[in-house]
Amino acid sequence: MTATAPPLRTPTRRSLTRLLLVTVALLGALLAGAVPASAHAALTGSDPKDGAVVATAPAQVALTFSEGVALDANSIRVLDPTGKRSDTAELVNLCSGDIVKYGVRLRTGIPNGTYTVAWQAISADSHPVSGAFTFSIGAPSATAAVVPSQEVGGGLVGVLYGIARYAAYAGFVLLTGGAAFVLACWRRGATVGPVQRVVVGGWLTMTAATLAMLLLRTPYTGSGKLSDAFDLNGLRAVLETKPGAALISRLLLLGAAALFVSVLFGAYAKREDEAEKKDLTFGLAIGGTVVAAGLAATWALAEHASTGLQPGIAMPVDVLHLLAVATWLGGLTTLLVVLFRAPGIERAAVLRFSRIAFWSVAVLAATGVYQSWRQVGTWSALVDTAYGQLLLVKVALVAVLVATASVSRRWTARLSEHTAPEAEAASIVEQRAGEPEPEPVTVPDDGKDTKRAAQLARQRAAMSTAREKRIRDADPERTGLRRTVLAEAGVAVVLLAVTTVLTQTEPARTQQAVDRAKAGSQVAVADRPVDIRLPFDTGGQNGKGTVELTLDPGRTGANDLHVYLQDPAGKPKDAPEVKVAFTLAAKSVGPLPVVPDHVTTGHWSASGVQIPMAGDWQISVTVRTSEIDETTVDKNVKIG
Repeated sequence: MTATAPPLRTPTRRSLTRLLLVTVALLGALLAGAVPASAHAALTGSDPKDGAVVATAPAQVALTFSEGVALDANSIRVLDPTGKRSDTAELVNLCSGDIVKYGVRLRTGIPNGTYTVAWQAISADSHPVSGAFTFSIGAPSATAAVVPSQEVGGGLVGVLYGIARYAAYAGFVLLTGGAAFVLACWRRGATVGPVQRVVVGGWLTMTAATLAMLLLRTPYTGSGKLSDAFDLNGLRAVLETKPGAALISRLLLLGAAALFVSVLFGAYAKREDEAEKKDLTFGLAIGGTVVAAGLAATWALAEHASTGLQPGIAMPVDVLHLLAVATWLGGLTTLLVVLFRAPGIERAAVLRFSRIAFWSVAVLAATGVYQSWRQVGTWSALVDTAYGQLLLVKVALVAVLVATASVSRRWTARLSEHTAPEAEAASIVEQRAGEPEPEPVTVPDDGKDTKRAAQLARQRAAMSTAREKRIRDADPERTGLRRTVLAEAGVAVVLLAVTTVLTQTEPARTQQAVDRAKAGSQVAVADRPVDIRLPFDTGGQNGKGTVELTLDPGRTGANDLHVYLQDPAGKPKDAPEVKVAFTLAAKSVGPLPVVPDHVTTGHWSASGVQIPMAGDWQISVTVRTSEIDETTVDKNVKIG
């Protein structure tokens, strides 16, 4: 078959080097602009707020997060103006429904001034998060409190952890995609050395990266000191967490993958009977799929998909997404290696991979659309958030990759089936076998024969290289296919880097929730109860305390209202009268009064409280502690 495309030069080692340099430059630019391991749980509110000035010392400091977090007694620290802790180091769980809220109680009798709240936690999707803010009692003052300047998960440890994360993804792609290429497209590849090195290299890379992540987990989520990677107590604590369990599970599954690889390149490669080989192929395909799905699940169960909206759907979708990526990009890498190192691959094998790649891209697109909706939520978030912008970059790279793949499909369709390259390869092997062994060279004192032997060796190597080049160039369609697959691989490397950075970037939904929290006072997410907590002081004897109000489900229509009063010690507190009013100033609605019924000590409730429309409502709570001592506290919340 004669090629009608313009003549193409076979990619040389120089062109490969140029592609590698361009890829490294793109990766460097990408990773240099990426934020260091930003976590996916975010602080959406606090009581007191950042920068607030309160008249009297609150009973506690409370933090509200966008998703579940892991905390301990030292996760929230309140530092007084001298830098000493003013909290009791007792974590208080204030979660209610879908509201994730924790706090610490403050010591009694603390002085006026500016207080610093430093906090650190691990989000439900395994990423560390930290931050700090200030509030003042009475009036602002100078403060000597010092908080860590480096964000948790950053620094050298953060860089190393990010590299290990990328290596784990890359190893999974090579291991899964290379094995799938052999079983589904080119069974003869099980006996080909370069193919074996791709799959085994993927297994080694993934195993080493998983071990590195396990050791780096302690400093990554804690001190940030590389020396803590070998802290046995820290490692023991990591193993008790969800990310630690996922990494250990991955190591166990890699043990099963090692057995799979040994059978694939051992008994399977040596099997000659076609019927027996067909049965073994089926068994390896089933076993390999189970192991690959298990490896993919170690990401799905511990990261993005395990938290947020619809985790029951998101986790299996994430597994399918990872398997589709690995099948496509891992098979592509294996094909590239075969085209350069073992040019005798049959046209039928390339066509089979082309079909598999097509369906992998289809699955990738379908699962990617769902994941994008789940993490982004709105069209504006695509351009207004870092996550959305990275997602657009990823979509653009996938489009480039698909366009390049379409060119490869055209070359594949024109790929000739003649066996001239293989026949020439066999003749070269026979020719080499018939060549006489070189006679031993006696090395005299002057060393001239040594130089002659070295020159002959270089000539033989040059002739061998020329023969191999002649084999590769014997079919121009294969030459064109090698070039387009090489370009695909270069884009795929950058695409994998973007995906890795994307998994470390705060989802757009979370970022927008944080932005709304900063713009307003209280975030009330649709279908989540409104939960507010306010200090009050009626000015009379025993007139201080805290009022906590819950409006469930926190949307338009009928709601259940609960009001709780606590004294400064946190114990239930009664009062002669408690009233609530709702006002929507933007629509000139209200105040709508509600007089809840007294249920028990410190608890009032009312059912069927109607919120007529969505908007930013002001909730006012009036507390009367005596005949003349009364006060009203209020807070703005978004309902509906």
